[in-house]
This record gives sequence, C-alpha cells and structure tokens, in this order.
Amino acid sequence: MDRKKPHAHLGLHEEGRMIRLLGSSSVEVRGKWLEAVEVGEGIYELALDEPISFKEYRVKFPSGMVAHDSYAFRSSFSEEDVRLFSEGRHWKIHEVMGGRLCTHQEVAGVKFSVWAPHAEGVSLVGDFNGWDDRKHPMRLLDKGGIWELFVPGLQEGEKYKFALFLKGGGVRLKADPYGYQGEMRPSTASVVTRIDRHRWHDQEWMEKRKRCMHAPLNIYKMHIGSWKTKGGEFLNYRELAPLIVDYVKEMGFTHVELLPVMGHPLDESWGYQVTGFYAISRRYGTVEDFQYFVDFLHQNHVGLIFDWVPGHFPIDDHSIAQFDGSSLYEHEDPKWGYHPKWDTLIFNYGRPEVLNFLIGSALFYLGVMHLDGLRVDAVSSIIFLDFERKPGEWKPNKEGGNENLEGITFLKRLNEKVHEYFPTALMIAEESHAYPGVTDPCRLGFDLRWDLGWSIDTLKFFETDPFHRSHLYGSLVHEMSYFYTEKHLLPLSHDDVTLGKKSLLSKMPGEDNERFAHLRLLLSYFVCHPGKKLLFMGGELGQIEEWNCREKLPWELLERPLHQGIYRCVRALNGLYLSHLPLFAEDFSENGFEWVIKSDEERQVLAYLRKGGGKTLLCIHHFSLSFLEEYFVPYVAKEEVFSTDSKEYGGSGIVGQTVEKTETGMKLTLPPLTTMIMSG
Repeated sequence: MDRKKPHAHLGLHEEGRMIRLLGSSSVEVRGKWLEAVEVGEGIYELALDEPISFKEYRVKFPSGMVAHDSYAFRSSFSEEDVRLFSEGRHWKIHEVMGGRLCTHQEVAGVKFSVWAPHAEGVSLVGDFNGWDDRKHPMRLLDKGGIWELFVPGLQEGEKYKFALFLKGGGVRLKADPYGYQGEMRPSTASVVTRIDRHRWHDQEWMEKRKRCMHAPLNIYKMHIGSWKTKGGEFLNYRELAPLIVDYVKEMGFTHVELLPVMGHPLDESWGYQVTGFYAISRRYGTVEDFQYFVDFLHQNHVGLIFDWVPGHFPIDDHSIAQFDGSSLYEHEDPKWGYHPKWDTLIFNYGRPEVLNFLIGSALFYLGVMHLDGLRVDAVSSIIFLDFERKPGEWKPNKEGGNENLEGITFLKRLNEKVHEYFPTALMIAEESHAYPGVTDPCRLGFDLRWDLGWSIDTLKFFETDPFHRSHLYGSLVHEMSYFYTEKHLLPLSHDDVTLGKKSLLSKMPGEDNERFAHLRLLLSYFVCHPGKKLLFMGGELGQIEEWNCREKLPWELLERPLHQGIYRCVRALNGLYLSHLPLFAEDFSENGFEWVIKSDEERQVLAYLRKGGGKTLLCIHHFSLSFLEEYFVPYVAKEEVFSTDSKEYGGSGIVGQTVEKTETGMKLTLPPLTTMIMSG
C-alpha cells in the first residue's frame, strides 16, 4: 500500500463490491455484522455479492466505537483551499486546517489536515485507535504538501496527535499546529474542540468599539494565573470575569491586557513560549469559558487585548519545531532561524504557508474570540537580524543590511489584513529599537508603539537618588523631542518588575515615606504625560517584592496605610484621566502639549500644559526633596484639581498653595516629590 495514497487501496472499491480495511476485521453491512479476511500486512478484505454505498457499512474501532469507514470518503480539503494556503492568503485557514468537527458527505465526524510536505507518511493517532500509528494513515493531496483524513464518528473531546514518518526513518509525534486546545500540562496531545457553542451578547460593544486614538486608553496588564488564586489553584475564566470587571471598573481602567493565554507548556515562560498558535490555555478553562470571559468584559464595557507572540517559538518535541523532519516553520539557516538568547526558533517569514499560519492566527483570535486588539511581542526581533546577537551569530540580508526584509513584509501584511477585516481592532507594537514608521500606515502600519525609551529613561531617573539626578533631568525633556514621530503608549509593564529589576516601589530611593512619595510622583507623571497608558498589576498596590508568576498578588498590603494610599492615588489619577479631555484627546498632536518649565535642573521641576476638547490642564512635577516656597510658574491657572501630597494618598497634606498671581504667572508652594495638576 502506498503510504501517501491509502485511499487508493483502502475503503470501498470495485464499484462498491469490495471493502478493504486496515487493522480491523469486523464490518457491519446493512445492519449485519460480517468478518473480513486478512490478506496480509494487517489489511482485511470483504467481497460483497452486490454493490453498496459508503453509507451502508460501518467499521468497529479498537476502542469499541462503530463508525463509517474513513477511506470511503472524498477529500474534505478543496483545491481552492490548497491554492490559497500555498499562496499564503487563506484568511480563514483555521476552518480547514487541523482537527475540526464537521459533517462531511452528510456524515458527522472530524476532518484532520496537516501541512507536512517533507514527511514520507503521516498517520493520525489518538485514544480512538489506541495511539497506533498503523491504523489511520492520512492521504497526501496532489498539491501543497497537505495530508488529510476524515474520521466519521469522532466527537468533541477526542485526544489526538499526528505521527510523522521521516525521510531516513523515524517517527515524530506532533501536536496539531492549528489545534484549538491541548491537554493540561504536562500532557501535550491536542483535543478536538468546538469554538461555536458560546452565544455572544456583546454586539453593542463590537459595533461601537473604536481604536481610542482620541479617547482614553488605560490598560491594566495582567497575568491571570497570579492575579488571584483559590487555595493556591488557578481560577477559571468564568470565575475571573466578574472579579476583573469589578476591579478594573472601580480602578478606572478601560482595557485589560493579558500575558499570553495561547497554548504554552511552561508556566515560567509566562506564556511567551507558544506551542498553540490557535489555542487557548487549558490552565484556566475551556475555549467556551474564555469566550464567556471576553463576552462578560465587553458587556460591562471593558476591552480585552492579547499578548501575541509571532517572533519565535520553543523547541519542544511536540511543537512545530522540525515539524516534518525539516525546518518547516523555522528558517533553515540557524543564523536566521535560531535565537541564542532565548533558545528558541525564529519563523521563516518568507514562506507563504508560514505567513498564512501567523496572520491566520491573529485573525482567528480577533474574529472567533472577539479580542479588541493584539500587542505584538518582540517586534524588534522580527525586524532586525542582529537582535540580541553577538558578532558571528547572525548574517546580513541580501542587500548587506541587518534588517529581516521578510519579517518586515510580514508585519506590514499582518497589519494590512487585520485592519481590512477588523478596522476597529488595535495593533500594538512592542518595538525597542526605534525603527522608523512603526505606526505609519504606509510603513509597518501599527496603531500604537510601546515607548520603551520613555520607560527606560523615566525609571532610571526615578531610581537615582534625588541629590544625584539633576544630570538626568534633560532625559525627561528629551522624550518630547521625538514623541510625536510615532503614536506612543507608555508602558510600566511586567518587564520592568521581574528578573531582578525590583518592583516599582522597591526601585524608588529613600526611606518608606520618600519611596512612597516617589511612587506617587512616578504614577502621576505617567498619567499626565502624553501617550496611552499601560500599568502592570501590582503597581497600584505598591507591591514590595518583584512579580513572581507562581505567587498571587499580595492583596494584604492594602491593610497598610501607605499601600492603601498608593491604591487610592492610582484610582484617583485614573478617574481624573477618564474625565479630563486634555489628558487623552490630543495625545498624538503637538497642539495637545506645551512646555511651561523645562530647564530647571537645579530644583528639578517640570511643568507643561495638556490641551484637548477646548480645555487645558497645567501639570507640575517637583522631583527634588526640597520644600519650594514662592516658586514662580510662568502661567496663570485657575485652581488645583489634584495633588499627590494629599493625606488621602499618604502625603503630608501640605498641598500646593497659590501664593500670588500676576499677569505673567503665579507663585506656588511646592512640597517635595509632588505632582500638582491645575485647571487652566
């Protein structure tokens, strides 16, 4: 039997008079059980006196299941599907690749397909056939390197893998690259899963959703496995939904951003080493549970953004690495296809089928899961061939440069397709190397770019002792010299509070009162500064220890007055942000910002105007430990609307006082380490 064409030998032949089976002798024909005769190599034949159709006989599986014969059915994969996939432009590829529940030729079952052009053979294995790679060989289609098999009678919940027979010998068991869900770690099989059972109730949200360019965007970034737990165990998506909604609405966040909940085997990777690019992690529930979670957030007017990781993937045996014995998904040249720092593999973005796999993944999550946006991880690693590499660990492109030309094309195509199919979805780039045109529609085409330069410079300034940081004052001013080259989002993310970097509070210099004052100043500076906002969980509590994915947030800190002050300060700042147009309406226009004080290094004061919606706010930040009396500000504001030095937030209560107003400005009292916001 030809391993690549099992249907040519097995199934119903000789005009419906011969049934040929593999590994099974029991056949039910028109309600009567008959025994086929073994003719060698595990193949059984049953000759019939009169012709029958494929629907008139069934086969008994080793598991005891009785169903129609897989090898009596036509291919479930159309020539048009093959063509579009091979060209890299099948934008509903999740519907045809992988293990999918379906009705084929009026018979219910599961259709399986997998791309493995270099395999000598592929078999389907699972509980239904005792994980025997001899029982269900798949058919290689004439074009495209796609293997296909329809298995009647299989139902939701079946576990399966693909057994790939390699050139030169050997067999590899691989999970489904397009699988919707996998087993709970450490098991790695794919699980046949429905994605259409949930009935959505978020139509109003989806219809009114906007990209927030001129609206508030205040993101609470979460690792849901360590936000809250129950008895040390993960909460289910359904349990988390009301808890998260109540919390973020109370705190004044508009969106939640999740660290990846795509399929990933290792908890300590935080989800960033993905093996299931069409899956939802089983740790927190089923696909239907996740859809309920998204729906619940939307019904309560909370958006959801997903960390999405198309830059690299792990080398786990069950994953897409060396999938069919060749460098199929990754680039063959390790200087382009291997990431030495992360010990992961890099996608071959020049291969149409890989491009289709990745863009299809993005469209799948935005469409089927109703996500409001994707934050694309490690964009710089996709753009630059020498990203985090030493000399000799990379090689230039065909033009002699360090840019991954195919990676850049992929990013452009990704954003083009997302905006074509989901015009109001947000595409956010974590790009760290100042590549030009990240948010230019004519270049990479993202909606927002993480301003990591702002994070680095700002945190460096705040970490430095106030007596020794006057020389860093200019870095805060310099930020605005390039800010409007892109549409920026300001991140205080998980990357800033892990791997020995300390929590935000622990970064701050001084004793307790000073550290808390510094943190209030940092968080208020963050909210006042132009740009959309992202704060990682725990920052609002004044967390002492850096974030650990294995430990829940220390909510008990809120029993301590200074930590409760941080919590109240963040809540008040977020409320101020949401209710004041100047803080968000003109984030990306130079008309929305004007310097008032930018050269007082000695006393470490910055002041500027935020403008929007015909209104103005004056934001004053005092970064020194000095108590400044009769400090002259060359602008006349009306009244104070916020001060971090309020006793409610843990401050001294010596809030700013206007000593004198003139035509050219006003004299103020500025307490140490304070932000003051005044209406214009």
